[in-house]
Amino acid sequence: MVVLCWLRRDLRLTDQAALYHALSSGHAVVPVFVFDTDILGDLEDKADRRVQFIHNTLEHLQRQLEAMGSTLHVFHGTPEAAFAYFIQQYPVAAVYANHDYEPYGRRRDEAVKLQLSEAGITFHTFKDQVIFEKDEVVKDNGEPYTVFTPYSRKWKSKLEDFYLKAYSVEKYSHNFFQQPPIPVPSMKEIGFLPVAGDFPPPETETTLLRHYHQTRDFPAVEGTSRLGVHLRFGTISIRALAKQAWQLNEIYLNELIWREFYQMILWHFPEVVHQSFRKEYDAIRWRNNPVEFEKWCSGQTGYPIVDAGMRELNATGYMHNRVRMIVASFLTKHLLIDWRWGEAYFAQKLLDYDLAANNGGWQWAAGSGCDAVPYFRVFNPTLQTQKFDKDLQYVRKWVPEIDGLTYPAPIVVHEDARKRALEVYGKALKK
Repeated sequence: MVVLCWLRRDLRLTDQAALYHALSSGHAVVPVFVFDTDILGDLEDKADRRVQFIHNTLEHLQRQLEAMGSTLHVFHGTPEAAFAYFIQQYPVAAVYANHDYEPYGRRRDEAVKLQLSEAGITFHTFKDQVIFEKDEVVKDNGEPYTVFTPYSRKWKSKLEDFYLKAYSVEKYSHNFFQQPPIPVPSMKEIGFLPVAGDFPPPETETTLLRHYHQTRDFPAVEGTSRLGVHLRFGTISIRALAKQAWQLNEIYLNELIWREFYQMILWHFPEVVHQSFRKEYDAIRWRNNPVEFEKWCSGQTGYPIVDAGMRELNATGYMHNRVRMIVASFLTKHLLIDWRWGEAYFAQKLLDYDLAANNGGWQWAAGSGCDAVPYFRVFNPTLQTQKFDKDLQYVRKWVPEIDGLTYPAPIVVHEDARKRALEVYGKALKK
């Protein structure tokens, strides 16, 4: 008998909870991955950087497993079809995986659990992508927090070495099932085009983390870790990164706690995917002008810091965190376009797209989320530029025509747009 370790948001062979438990179970372990057509089918761009990142990572894992006489078994199709196939190919005793907190992942896992149960196979899942999950950090009365600061205080008060201890997968690596290599399907075979270009490395310099609080707000500076994509797909361990942050920089640790705060919110309030966390904000009469939305998407608003951010996103799949707040505020407040439009566009483009963080960030900017910026706070793009890119290094990199005749005039006047936003928000929230 063998057990399967189903890799998802945990694409590494070190310090990985499900893999550790599978390898220490006493059975030989077959690592499997499913290129899920239920997810891939929704991706319109067939030159998707995220799929390429996953593919590169799987090939890296395959080389590591081959060196140990084992292999990764990759299936392209639905999860149900994948496990119907796997249990035909192997005498499977159990399947091991790590928890998924997103609504689709929860439904998928329930369906697979039932499918496996009907075949007499157990399905075990574990906490891996967060330090604290579900009900581990809640108010004294057992209710979930909806404000970040008290949540973060409780989070930090619970933190101890036990939660940061690595899973010693290497100790049991001799238990990988021995079989010839099974080729990873090519990008073409799964319906995608190869994407050229490098990805951020899966580690960050100690010096950068030490100075993170001083550099993180300036988009022209290499002052952020760029580890979002690695946290998203689990190519690094959250335990190792949190331990590093705990030792070096509390502000960076706070960013990791924000990530878990939004994961917790999504777990307890899955309706936030489609609804405002603060229900009264769904009464806002959005303008939703498609022409203005297209100008925002393409970086042609006439506001250089906004346009630079959108062009960076379109070209690289990345946008600096400070600029993410500026462009989100601009879309929801200046243009009065529904935050769901912006959230969906980021979902298409961001290399480090994470449903919980993306939804949380957009609802924060729109004022509709938990612990969100007040609706009457409207970022002034010009002042934000003066404060965080005063020499226009970042802006000129992405908007080189800023001083030329071809650069468009602003599509709205800041003061007029701010006044309009306050009126529209105020009217909706007084009902």
